[in-house]
Amino acid sequence: MLWLIIEGKLKEKNMSIYRLSKLSGVSTQALSAIKFGQSKKPSFEIVVKISEVLDIDLNQFKKKGK
Repeated sequence: MLWLIIEGKLKEKNMSIYRLSKLSGVSTQALSAIKFGQSKKPSFEIVVKISEVLDIDLNQFKKKGK
């Protein structure tokens, strides 16, 4: 679910993973790990950095039903 939100914003902003990495300071390896499900629970710091660059409300990352 996390990656689906990020991917949607990347498409909306016509931004590559590489560009997101450069703007957020999150490595491309960390972003790829999120994308491919290798990092199921990235740190809050990483999520905040991504959110700031992509203008995502952190509440969107909450699991439904909680």
